[in-house]
Amino acid sequence: MSAANMTTQDNLNNKTMGEKPNQTNPVEQYILLAKQAKGAAAVQLVKQVLEAPEVYVFGELMDMPNITNLKNNPQHAPYFELLQLFAYGVYGDYIKESSKFPQLTPTMLTKLRHLTIVSMATGQKSIPLVTLGNQLGLTSTRELEDLIIEAMYTDIIHGKLDQKNGILELDHAIGRDIKPEDLPNIVATLQSWCDTCDTMLANIDQLITRANSDKEKHLKHRNSLETEVLNIKASLKTQAQEGDEALVSDSRDHDKKRPAKKGIRASSSKFWPKSS
Repeated sequence: MSAANMTTQDNLNNKTMGEKPNQTNPVEQYILLAKQAKGAAAVQLVKQVLEAPEVYVFGELMDMPNITNLKNNPQHAPYFELLQLFAYGVYGDYIKESSKFPQLTPTMLTKLRHLTIVSMATGQKSIPLVTLGNQLGLTSTRELEDLIIEAMYTDIIHGKLDQKNGILELDHAIGRDIKPEDLPNIVATLQSWCDTCDTMLANIDQLITRANSDKEKHLKHRNSLETEVLNIKASLKTQAQEGDEALVSDSRDHDKKRPAKKGIRASSSKFWPKSS
């Protein structure tokens, strides 16, 4: 089954069964087909791409020679312009110049509205539903909410539909194709960002150097303090030992100076033997 014929129910069944989503770029198969498709076949390929449920970027396809050649044929040129509309434009652009585009199928119209939501999400993170409805040409709140929910389901936007306050809160949206004339501004923006990063890295390097220097000074100071503490402890220990020796010496000297105790003198009385 081709991507053009894959239905939303098929996707739901795959997710329900726990299958891993296909990581291949969904537009790749159309790029391969574009190498052989020419003229009317290329037009049919464009129609399939614009109805394919998972294809929301078209730049690579437009770069294919057979697709680019469509603009050189007056009969086929409107389909190349239609492909550009889906790559860069929004629903309002289609309404303003609908006469120069082929008639859209309901599936194409829904996708163009999805892409319009993506473009609006790029510039703001909170969109009133009234504003969104005006940009999408929808007056029915139910239709608008269903369209938003479908866009979330297809994973092109992430956010929250606040029905109570009538606001679509957006967290993330896919990127759209970039117009060639916008590339210089993008390059300038990226260069400015790179210059800012270089400046920040240089500042960080300076901070690291300063921190290492401070750390080295701190270690030297700590080692000096530890050495001093050890010296003080050794000095105190030596003084304590010398004090103990002095006490022992003083004790000995004192013992020497003390007079010797006199013994009990023998009595001068003589014991005479008893006469018989």
